[in-house]
Amino acid sequence: MKRSEINQIMVKAKAFMEERKFYLPPWACWRLSDWKENKGNVAEVITNMLGWDITDFGSGDFSTRGLFLFTLRNGKFNVDKKPYAEKIMIVEENQETPMHFHWSKMEDIINRGGGNLVIELYNSTPEDTFADSPVSLKTDGVLRIVKPGGKVIIRPGESITLEQGVYHRFYGETGYGKVLVGEVSMVNDDANDNRFYETVGRFPAVEEDVEPLHLLASDYEKFLR
Repeated sequence: MKRSEINQIMVKAKAFMEERKFYLPPWACWRLSDWKENKGNVAEVITNMLGWDITDFGSGDFSTRGLFLFTLRNGKFNVDKKPYAEKIMIVEENQETPMHFHWSKMEDIINRGGGNLVIELYNSTPEDTFADSPVSLKTDGVLRIVKPGGKVIIRPGESITLEQGVYHRFYGETGYGKVLVGEVSMVNDDANDNRFYETVGRFPAVEEDVEPLHLLASDYEKFLR
């Protein structure tokens, strides 16, 4: 992804979140000079990969297969005591996050407003393929059974609990607009706990055609080491 594209996605994301009355922490708007000045005080932010996270999953087409995320809080195994994480995401109409599950992380996905979120589900087999068994899950604490590959539509205010080993992909429902999506979960470890059904690139290779508006979490090692 070009840095100019990433910067533009950030600008649009901030405007949408402000429209939905969702606000980010102050350091979300830091420039590179601010990070360098405050580097000694933000070890948790850097080590636990808090902050901006924009990916096209290696597709080269963010609008079709991509996701905007901002990690607000996160622990780190064997480093700190925090056992939970929280993210805010923006999902466009028909913008796919591809099929994946987590070995360790259990999560609630919450529609914080805007359009409708469509989630497709499969159980996984011991060989990490799609199982042909019905998926048992809960939406806002209510038990539901979904056929393999079935869809659940999460409307504003609704949520779904995804247990470990449950394959899921999601996208915004056509005709309802972009979706502000929350995630509350156990500790998030993108380096070791994502099992994508097909090979994808979790973090983008960035072409530095302009200066960063704000650093991505995946930029910290590059710019702040």
